[in-house]
Amino acid sequence: MSTARYRAFISVAQQGSLSAAARSLGVSQPTVSSQIATLERQSQIELFHRQGYRMTLTSAGHKLMALAQKLLALESETEFFLRDSGQLNQGELKIGAVGPFHVIEMVASYRARHPQLQLSIRMGNSQQVLQDLENYTTDVSVLAGLYDRPELLAREYARHAIILFAHVDHPLARREQIEIHELRGQPLLLREQGSTTRSALEKALREAGIEPRTSLEIGSREAIREAVARGLGVGTVSEAEFIADPRFKPIRIAGDPARTTTYVYCMKERSESLLVRSFLNAIENSESAQTAGQRAFAPKP
Repeated sequence: MSTARYRAFISVAQQGSLSAAARSLGVSQPTVSSQIATLERQSQIELFHRQGYRMTLTSAGHKLMALAQKLLALESETEFFLRDSGQLNQGELKIGAVGPFHVIEMVASYRARHPQLQLSIRMGNSQQVLQDLENYTTDVSVLAGLYDRPELLAREYARHAIILFAHVDHPLARREQIEIHELRGQPLLLREQGSTTRSALEKALREAGIEPRTSLEIGSREAIREAVARGLGVGTVSEAEFIADPRFKPIRIAGDPARTTTYVYCMKERSESLLVRSFLNAIENSESAQTAGQRAFAPKP
């Protein structure tokens, strides 16, 4: 069966309509409609729920989605192998990430080794980045925190302390470092539930017997910075993600009790593929990984 039909199927599932999928693929809408109709007719399975122009996957469609993306990923790997005979002379590596702070330095390291390859970065929250990886939308992903799933292979890249930052007029801004017990009663600005930074800090506070006082729960780093700038509380951030600003004073927590760890992920079944392995090899000896203060690329079971 032609992979063009699977490409059409995946595009409709991702875009939510025939017209959007056609624009994404650069083909006519009747072409996409015909390909989807052929898939459903030959399989005798309804792949989409249709609500006007909107199309959403059925349960069978969700199962096919995972298989179709895997098929296209394998097709891409085959093309790389046959075309380049083991040498990556052209092609595209797709990277997923929750933030730019480590992924950009990884891309710089990779580009130095493989300047001929195209690179793309797809940003999102942790759930979306993992979903993209498992759906074969991306080849590798960069996330803070360990997700212990049997289908994933994780490589530790770097560890960083979680620090505080306050407005320069805040009383804590006179300090370079505070003890964790001094956070008792402090209004903290925290990311949303599920944030790796928040989870690590709350764990350290619990272990110290401190009930955190959450001033605001905010869904982005940028919004937290603005809230701190307006004196609404004390912000928390991974040391690697703190951006110097004359309005703010970074403050360390003594002993660095809360840390985040950045991992590089790939699907376990693709860990030896030419494309994925080229990325892992390129960043294994990168300057950042070697100077992060921890052993880089410790394998995780």
